Parts: sequence; C-alpha cells; structure tokens
Amino acid sequence: MPVADTSQQTSGMAYRYASSLFELALETGSVEQVRSDLDRFQAMIDESDDLKRLIASPVFSAEGQSRAVSALAAKAGIQGLVANFLKVVAGNRRLFALPGIIRSFRATHARHRGEVTAEVVSAHALSQAQEQELKSALKGVSGKDVNLDVSVDPSILGGLIVKIGSRQIDTSLRTKLSTLKLALKEVG
Repeated sequence: MPVADTSQQTSGMAYRYASSLFELALETGSVEQVRSDLDRFQAMIDESDDLKRLIASPVFSAEGQSRAVSALAAKAGIQGLVANFLKVVAGNRRLFALPGIIRSFRATHARHRGEVTAEVVSAHALSQAQEQELKSALKGVSGKDVNLDVSVDPSILGGLIVKIGSRQIDTSLRTKLSTLKLALKEVG
C-alpha cells in the first residue's frame, strides 16, 4: 500500500481552511483586519519556541490547545473572526497546520488584489533597499505587483532561492557548490 504524502495533505488542508476564512472575511468586509490579526499571530509563533511546540505537538489536548490559543489571542488583542477561527482550528486538532494556513491566506489575499507572492530564502536578512530591488526585478519578470515572503536560512551560505508559483530560481552558494562538486566527480 503506498504511503500518502503528508506534506501535500497538510497543504491541501491549509488551503481549504484559509479559503474558508478568506470567504468569511470577504463577506464581513474584514479582510484587512483578518490579515493583520493573522500576521500578528504568526509573529508570536516566530518569536516563541513554546508556542511552536504547542502548535506542533500532538501531546496537548484539543481543549488545552484551544484554551492556550484563546488566551494568547486575547493577550495580543486578536478578537472576532480570527479569535473564533483559531479556536475552531485548535478544536479540530489542526494547529500544526496553522503556519501553512496563514501562508495560504496571504497568497489568496494577494491573488485577490492581483498580486503574486514570492517565497524568498536568503542566507541573511535582506535590507529594505534589497527587498525593494528584488520586488522591482520580480515585477518586471511577472508583470504583477509582488509581495515577498522572506525567510532566512544560513545553510544556503549565500545567494537567494526565489519561488513564484511553480517557478524556482536557485542562486544559492550551496547549490552552486553542489553542482561544482558533482562536476568534479564526473571529471575525476
């Protein structure tokens, strides 16, 4: 029996949750508020290893996760649609998919505004000037306004990995070194 690709299942589930939240936000005219609240919650996740563990761990009960997420949302001033949404996600034991749901919501929001989102991985944080230059270059290629979803991964050593839709451009030093290593093995 073939093993299911869980990352593909998770991304499909994240898309369904994000789409439902986006439709509700459109109906209530609160898309910008929902986006802002989700960004705030994602920032909390990024800053707290304890919150990352709470979200990822199957050890915590649905009730425990729901209480914790509700308390954190209240502390951050997140209420209404997003607060209720977080409770539903926790109650359904889907908190592990929350970062994917937030990414998917951002992408849906960007598409709705006629923008595309580029996932960018760099070896170190980009300056504002570098981000603006990258946005401008990507706009020239895609013909649309571009939002950047930047993450830092020191293991790529240098350069960038940029993904827009199904297209990926990998100029990372790690990839170049791997290619050179492979070429040298073929020669020798």
